[in-house]
Amino acid sequence: MKKLKLSLVIFFILLFADINFSFAQPETSKISSSPGAFSRMGFGARGMAMGNAMTSVISGSVSPYYNPSLNAFVDDNLIHLGYSFLALDRKLNFVQLSKKVLLYKRDELGNKTDEVYSSAGISVGLINSSVDNIDGRDRSGIQTKTYSTSENQFFLSVSISPFDRLTFGITSKYYHYSLFEKVSSKSLGFDFGMIYRAIESDKIGKVVVGTFIGDINSKYRWDTAPVYEQEGKLTIDKFPLLTRIGVSYYLPNENLIAALDFESTNLGTKILRFGTELVLIDFVRIRLGIDRLNLENSDMIPKISLGFGLRHNLYDYDFELNYAFVTEPYSPMNQHIISLGVKL
Repeated sequence: MKKLKLSLVIFFILLFADINFSFAQPETSKISSSPGAFSRMGFGARGMAMGNAMTSVISGSVSPYYNPSLNAFVDDNLIHLGYSFLALDRKLNFVQLSKKVLLYKRDELGNKTDEVYSSAGISVGLINSSVDNIDGRDRSGIQTKTYSTSENQFFLSVSISPFDRLTFGITSKYYHYSLFEKVSSKSLGFDFGMIYRAIESDKIGKVVVGTFIGDINSKYRWDTAPVYEQEGKLTIDKFPLLTRIGVSYYLPNENLIAALDFESTNLGTKILRFGTELVLIDFVRIRLGIDRLNLENSDMIPKISLGFGLRHNLYDYDFELNYAFVTEPYSPMNQHIISLGVKL
């Protein structure tokens, strides 16, 4: 009888422990395992330091990565280079070339005047991601050789301001993913964006609203027949469709920018992002941000970021050096991002 009672006690203890353990498991989000994750990490040190809340930020070094309409707000011609220090043998690099075009009014005789009636912009760029030193082994566990993967996004983006406060833009994105020997995938996707300068006042400051729809038609198509022959199969992995709205506020002197983004996806994810930039002196800026604040899944740990920017004119060129520190909760090391911008 005593053995039976002891067995029942042990059974209920194990059952209770198992129930607690099942509830303690963190909830996962579908977007965490969806394709194209490298293209959703951010672009450059400035944007990542501000929590990637850049959908409506129209001043400074802007990128169509966050909103195609931002091309029209590029300051002259811009060359942007970025490099990231990541854990687990990962790499993330950025390149962007941008050019702003001003459209002038014409007089009655058709001659161009000095009055600007609209602006446009165009950008081309690359986001490169790779993972190196992947240990390859055969079925017996014997090491064969070291592998690497390479995932790239090439983009071409244009925008125009047909009206005084309204700007539209579109980006075409070409993806190329080299996953394994003889296994690669290519895809073409599109982004659309809009910027509306809602308030522009010398007393209360400036309020800008931006909208964004991203990765339309983006998907990877995998064919493993070259590796597994008759056992190979065709698989299609669709990217999540991103929908985002952002609001940014500028103080009258524009020494402070505060930005808020809300992003939803067709996978049920709802994420808030916040970022701010403070101008200490003319050539020094400090930044702070919060990214990946998931309203649908509190188990997902947000990313906290901070950074700074330095500006300097040298040989009639404006140089900008940006740095960002971004926490990465599920990695043994946090992210460090450095970007260099040159305005020609």
